[in-house]
Amino acid sequence: MADNLVIVESPAKAKTIEGFLGKDYLVKSSYGHVRDLVKNDKAIDIERNFEPLYEVSDDKTKVVDELKRLTKKAKTVWLATDEDREGEAISWHLFETLNLNKANTKRIVFHEITKKAIQEAISKPRFIDMHLVDAQQARRILDRLVGFELSPVLWKKVKPSLSAGRVQSVSVRLIVERERDVENFKSQSAFRVIAQFRVNDKYGNSTLLKAELPHRFPKQGDANDFLAKLINADFKIGNLEVKPGKKSPAAPFTTSTLQQEASRKLGFSVSQTMVVAQRLYESGKITYMRTDSVNLSQLAIDAAKEAITRQYGKEYSNPRQYKTKSASAQEAHEAIRPSYLDQPTIDGDNADRRLYELIYKRTIASQMAEAQLERTIVTIENNKTKDIFNATGEVIRFDGFLRVYLESTDDEGSDEKENESGLLPPLKIGQVLDLDNITATQKFTSPSARYTEASLVKKLEELGIGRPSTYAPTISTVQKRGYVVKEDRPGKERNYMVLTLKKGKISVEEKTENYGAEKSKMFPTDIGTVVTDFLALNFPAIMDYNFTATVEKEFDEIAQGNLEWAKMIKKFYGPFHKLVESTEKNSERATGERVLGIHPENGKKVTARIGRFGPLVQITSDNEEEKPQFAKLRSEQRLESITLEEALDLFKMPRNLGQYEDADVTIGIGRFGPYAKHQNIFVSLAKTDDPYTIDLERSIELIEAKRKAERERIISVFAERPDVQVLNGRWGPYLSIGDANFKIPKDRDPKKLTLADCLEISADEKNASGGKSRFKKKGAAKKTEAVVKKLPVKKTAAKKAPAKKTAAAKTATPIKAAPAKKTAAKKAPAKKAAAKKTKK
Repeated sequence: MADNLVIVESPAKAKTIEGFLGKDYLVKSSYGHVRDLVKNDKAIDIERNFEPLYEVSDDKTKVVDELKRLTKKAKTVWLATDEDREGEAISWHLFETLNLNKANTKRIVFHEITKKAIQEAISKPRFIDMHLVDAQQARRILDRLVGFELSPVLWKKVKPSLSAGRVQSVSVRLIVERERDVENFKSQSAFRVIAQFRVNDKYGNSTLLKAELPHRFPKQGDANDFLAKLINADFKIGNLEVKPGKKSPAAPFTTSTLQQEASRKLGFSVSQTMVVAQRLYESGKITYMRTDSVNLSQLAIDAAKEAITRQYGKEYSNPRQYKTKSASAQEAHEAIRPSYLDQPTIDGDNADRRLYELIYKRTIASQMAEAQLERTIVTIENNKTKDIFNATGEVIRFDGFLRVYLESTDDEGSDEKENESGLLPPLKIGQVLDLDNITATQKFTSPSARYTEASLVKKLEELGIGRPSTYAPTISTVQKRGYVVKEDRPGKERNYMVLTLKKGKISVEEKTENYGAEKSKMFPTDIGTVVTDFLALNFPAIMDYNFTATVEKEFDEIAQGNLEWAKMIKKFYGPFHKLVESTEKNSERATGERVLGIHPENGKKVTARIGRFGPLVQITSDNEEEKPQFAKLRSEQRLESITLEEALDLFKMPRNLGQYEDADVTIGIGRFGPYAKHQNIFVSLAKTDDPYTIDLERSIELIEAKRKAERERIISVFAERPDVQVLNGRWGPYLSIGDANFKIPKDRDPKKLTLADCLEISADEKNASGGKSRFKKKGAAKKTEAVVKKLPVKKTAAKKAPAKKTAAAKTATPIKAAPAKKTAAKKAPAKKAAAKKTKK
């Protein structure tokens, strides 16, 4: 046994570090947190100043036992978990759970897994920073209190199985408010005027010079009148203005900017980015990936300078240090960068390589010279009006950092950029221009863009909500809870007008364009909207952006030792708990109900609301004895926007599509979703099939596909006993007799089984599906075999017998009842043991 035991969070990190340390060091992994708050409502003792109660999770018992054994043999224990608050908390939990001695326990931190960084950390150990632990503990306790107290209120007032959280609920609010902005947006149109002139380029070839009118016309008539004035007009260049410009590189990556750029450039989700970055860090490829600092070490700056000079030349190098905008930057001491700046790429997984190269390019570009530009503005006059057209061009005189990297944006493409161009043809003041055409195109204003995961992270960071370690889990949680969906949605068509002046004549043309298409955007679900409205109405402080940001600042204060965590929790909890109690007693149930109108045929009220199983529409009669009718909303429909006509269409189920093989084919919606029915066959529709538009041809295709699958499923069936079948199942071949299933021994060929073989297999208790519990007493297998053999050949009788057997197993027949009680008795001690563990 080595004298030194080093404990880290992950096996990958352990493997990398072990390669840098000698034989005197043994590196082991804790596989993340070894303990957490107990899962019941006793996790936090409010009466004892919010004292938390922790327990070792069942899946970590063996890990803890092994680490305890190793710590007893080691002379020194090194806690080498990550350097942020969560990493500090993991070290503290290890210290407490393993009963470590402060005298021989040392805490080390490093922001990159390199030999130099590890050896330097070993030479400068410290002890666990309890201020950082308290900050993380305060976050965990506050979020548990909010979740455990708010969630039951939602169960009672909205729908069972819902949850709420301090950060997740505010994040959903952002998405709900943006969706309402989009839905309520009233688009306006105006006519954008662009002229194109024929000029010669520097080689004497004819080319087009595009120029735009600075203002737009709100009405088609105004645009038409303007074009009419310019018939037979003369155009010339009134002025040429050349301005120098420059572009500066973006700072190295923080957690949020990495998540944003990986989304824009690589198409990664926020959680995927963090999983890949974690792998890169643990394998020693990049520095720590949870940080809000843009600072680079002097060592990294020098290494970048050497790499840039060697690859691009001295003129491309411009070492610089960036300052972090956030005053609370606390997750790490350096930006995300490659551990070794002489490695532009890496081998291995494609996702790892792509993210690594993105990080490398961003880091290198941050230390490169600015790009030098030359921007030219051309003013074009005419002899008919005082209006002028402007043409712009931009030329890169020195590419600088642009040779390596240019930061992307979330701008979805304004038509303002259509007129931007690169190099302009040779021009001079007073030059007469030959007009080719002038167009006035109808353009429409657009609402604010819906959030992508990347733009939501950016917004959360701007508002001070959450920290680098919380962005990814928050975005994943709101999607898992069903409050938000990330998806593509098709656009819609609209008509627009184009007026063209060419060769002295004005033509008018109506064209069609597609607008509003969305890709990987975040949309609130109906349940997400209703929960947000309920929480905003009854818990305005929790849903307030400033409150959430203030809480984050208080966590920062705790981490710096300027605030006691228990006082902070107590200040929040008192008023919050009273509000929870008041809301439970006094608030009304939230369903998001909208009255859509009156049914045109029967005069009944039609409403849309949230039901126990999700959003629905309902037809209700004034007669209380008459049961209401219900229909689920389609996936693309929303409570806030569904119309009466759309709601009534939902009640047109089942749909009769026609006949196939002299039998009706109908479409319906059942408990498990939409289906097609033909004779006695029920076929689930694919996710891509719309039950309201699917046709007979597609339904027959699904029916035949199921028939084929059923045929392929049957291996053997016996004419004298049709209830005995050898089938292909999800987990391989099995034997079916009536309603009972049996495993086929591995040494038996399913295709060669005879009826006698099948009955023999069914008589062996080892082959019973569900294990030996089907055979409660000795001789039960023989009784089963006897029952099977006595069954008549008729199929109906064969099916009834297994049903009796099943009933016997569940009810009070003398043979089966006693074992059932005995089995239950065995389970009780297990529960008791678990209770003791929690209490301990």
